[in-house]
Amino acid sequence: MSEASATFVAYLSKRRPLVERWIEEHAWVPSGSGADDLTRYLYGPLSRFNAGAGKRVRPVLTLLGCEAVGGNPEQALAAGCAVELFQSAALIHDDIADASTTRRGEPCMHLAEGLGIAVNAGDGALVQASEALLAEESLAPEVRLALMHEMLEMQRRTLEGQALDLGWTRDGRWDLTPEDYFLMASSKTAYYSASAPLVLGATCAGASEEQIGALRSFGMDAGLAFQIADDLLNLVGDAEAQGKDFRSDITEGKRTLIATWALAQLDAPAADELRSLLAGHVTDAASLDRAIELMEGCGSLEHARQVANELVDNAVARLDSVELDGEAHEALVSMAHFFVERAS
Repeated sequence: MSEASATFVAYLSKRRPLVERWIEEHAWVPSGSGADDLTRYLYGPLSRFNAGAGKRVRPVLTLLGCEAVGGNPEQALAAGCAVELFQSAALIHDDIADASTTRRGEPCMHLAEGLGIAVNAGDGALVQASEALLAEESLAPEVRLALMHEMLEMQRRTLEGQALDLGWTRDGRWDLTPEDYFLMASSKTAYYSASAPLVLGATCAGASEEQIGALRSFGMDAGLAFQIADDLLNLVGDAEAQGKDFRSDITEGKRTLIATWALAQLDAPAADELRSLLAGHVTDAASLDRAIELMEGCGSLEHARQVANELVDNAVARLDSVELDGEAHEALVSMAHFFVERAS
């Protein structure tokens, strides 16, 4: 870990316990008639999924957005956890759509509990997310309404990005450009992974339109950099650490910036070969290595690194136009570097 990203890692470690406590304290607990069955078929699976999450980056970013404009992070805790609950719903449903088998080292919910139970639990997490915002009585009604509008916009944008990703895969589309990738990744990842959490947090603290605009733009650039770094990490990261997911983007034929840019750069025979590998769901080491060779040979991996770093520079520059809390500003800059350094 570099010095540039250390500040955000420390902030993440400091604020994550607040999120964990909120998630635990607000878990659905049934009572009365049918409580045991409701626990077995809905509340139990959902609580276990919510409790087993990763770094809690999105809710912590919401707290950071609040502090950046001079607020108390506790003001934004419910909003941040609402984003995390939406994340739970998205992951449960994504695992079904992608026919995934494991999540966080465990069988996916649709395999462990059954398809119907998993769909219903994912829907339950969406309800929990809305409840989190509407029930936070420490915030004025007009603030809660503004938060709900932002949350719904975030959800719609995420659905649009997912629709493109799923639709391109269903229809075997390879006539895609890097611009198509940016449209999909902006909606599916950047909006709800960074931009919306920061805006939600800032809204809780009564931020100005200028502050919200700067944080939104910062989050979009940083979120795109995060996704590109993820794409790189899947192909050239630590194979042992990633396990079965290593180079899964090739097997699943993901329409990443790396893939779309390579297809545009390669000559016709090489592009046809790469397209065949990406469409063929290959899993053997020789085919995976050949796909990497083709993408690396035309400079696509290096291009992706360059784009990610440029996005980080743009993101950091977005913050110069507004007044923000000094320590929070430092953490935001560190966050942007943290997002891309994982794939360095």
